[in-house]
Amino acid sequence: MADSTDPRTAPPAATSPGGSAPQDAYLRKRTLRRGSAGPLLLTGLGVAYVVSGDFSGWNNGLAQGGFGGLAIAAVLMGLMYTCLVFALAELASVLPTAGGGYGFARRALGTWGGFLTGTAILIEYVLAPAAISLFIGDYVESLGLFGLTSSWPVYLACFVVFIGIHLWGVGEALRFSLVVTAVAVAAVVVFAVGAFSDFHVGALDDIPVDSGAFGASSWLPFGILGIWAAFPFGMWFFLGVEGVPLAAEETKDPARTLPKAMAAAMGILLLLALVTFVAATGARGSAAVQSVGDPLVQALQPHGEPTTVSRIVNYAGLAGLVASFFSLIFAGSRQLFALSRAGYLPRFLSLTSRRKAPYLALLVPGALGFALAAATGDGARMLNIAVFGATISYALMSLSHIVLRRREPRLPRPYRTPGGTLTSSVAFVLACAALVATFLVDKEAAFMALGVYGVALAYFAFYSRHRLVAAAPEEEFAALAAAEAELDRD
Repeated sequence: MADSTDPRTAPPAATSPGGSAPQDAYLRKRTLRRGSAGPLLLTGLGVAYVVSGDFSGWNNGLAQGGFGGLAIAAVLMGLMYTCLVFALAELASVLPTAGGGYGFARRALGTWGGFLTGTAILIEYVLAPAAISLFIGDYVESLGLFGLTSSWPVYLACFVVFIGIHLWGVGEALRFSLVVTAVAVAAVVVFAVGAFSDFHVGALDDIPVDSGAFGASSWLPFGILGIWAAFPFGMWFFLGVEGVPLAAEETKDPARTLPKAMAAAMGILLLLALVTFVAATGARGSAAVQSVGDPLVQALQPHGEPTTVSRIVNYAGLAGLVASFFSLIFAGSRQLFALSRAGYLPRFLSLTSRRKAPYLALLVPGALGFALAAATGDGARMLNIAVFGATISYALMSLSHIVLRRREPRLPRPYRTPGGTLTSSVAFVLACAALVATFLVDKEAAFMALGVYGVALAYFAFYSRHRLVAAAPEEEFAALAAAEAELDRD
C-alpha cells in the first residue's frame, strides 16, 4: 500500500533515522493544519461527541434497571468517564498527537497494545456515526421535513454534506460543530424548564417490579443485576468525550489547552446528564419513556398532544444528532489517519489534501458507514457494537496511564492527573465491568465486535506489524523511550 515516497520502515523498537528526504516527503503529505482549535472549540467538540445521547438512547436503560438501577449505573459511568478524562488529560499533555489513545498505549503497552487500543477506538467511531445517521433519518421522517422518509437518500445526504464540511477545513468544521452543539444544549435547558414545571416524585419509580429478581424493589424493579445491565446505557450520557485528544495536532498549545477543554466538557456533560435524566422521568414517568425513541419530547407531551416546547425540543433533538454525527466523523478520521501514518493500516489512508484534511480517512469510513446504515437499518445493534469497542479502549487507555506512571515516573508531565494511578485504576475497573455488561445487553453485538477485532488483529499480526513507520510521531516517542531505557540499563 506504500507510495513512492514511503520512508524507511523499521521494527517497532527501532528509532527513526530522521531527517532523510524520503521521510520528510512522506510526512509532508500527511500533515494536519496546526493551531486551528482553541479551548472553546475543543470544549464544544467534547460536548458535541455526546450531546445526542441526552436526546435518545439512555432511556432504554430504564428497561434494564429501572430508575434506581439506571441512576446508579449513570453515577458509576460518570465516575468512570471523569477519572478517564483526568487520566487522558495527562497523557495528552505528554504526547499531543493525532494518535490519541493509540499513541498513549503504544508508549505504555508496545505495538500490540497500541494497535488493540486504536482498533477499538475505530470500531466505536466508525459504527456510531452509521447508527446516528439512521436516527437522523427517523427524526427527519417524524418531523415531516420536506416529505422525506428514513431511507438511504437521507443517510447519504448526511455523509456527503457533513464530510464535505470536514474536507473544507478543520477550523470551519469545528466552528460548525460548536454552533449546532450550542443549539442542542440550549434545547436541553428549554426542556428542563418545561419538564420540571410538571415534575412528580412518584413518577420516578413507576415501573412494575419483577418479584423474581434478587434485590427487587420499586426503585430497583429488576433487582441488583439490573444495575449492571444498565451500565451501557449510563455510558450514553458521556460516550465519545474521550475523543478530544484526537484533535491534538490541530490545537493551539495542546499541552495546556487539551486538559482544560476536556475538564470543561466533562463538567457540562455531567450537568446535562443529571438534568435530562431526572426531568424526563419525573415529568412523564419512567415506564412511559423507557423504550421510546424521543424521551424528551414524550416527557413534554403527557397527553400525546404536541406543545410549543415539545416542538422546539424535537427540532433541537435533530441538531443534537447532527452535532454528534459530525464530531464522531472527525474523531474517526483522526484515529484512522494516525494509525495509517504509522503503518498499522494501509498508508495511503493518511494522505492529506491541500487544505490539510485527511480526505481518505474521511471518505473511506464514511462510505463504510453509509453502506452499513443503508444495508442493515439496525442503529441499536451498531451502537451496541460501538459501545463494546469503546469499553475495550477505556480499559487499555486507563492501563496505559498506570503503566507510564510506574515505569516512567520522571517523564515530563505538563498536567498531572489528580489522584494519580488511583484515579486511572478506578476508570480501569469500571471499564472492565462495563465491558462485561455489554454481554448482558446484546451478546450478538459483542461477538460481532470480537469478529471485527479478530480480522484486524490477523492483518496486524501477519502484515502491518512488520511494516511500521519509524518516523511517525507516536512511533518516535515510543522509540525514544526504548532508547532511554537501554541507556539506563547500561
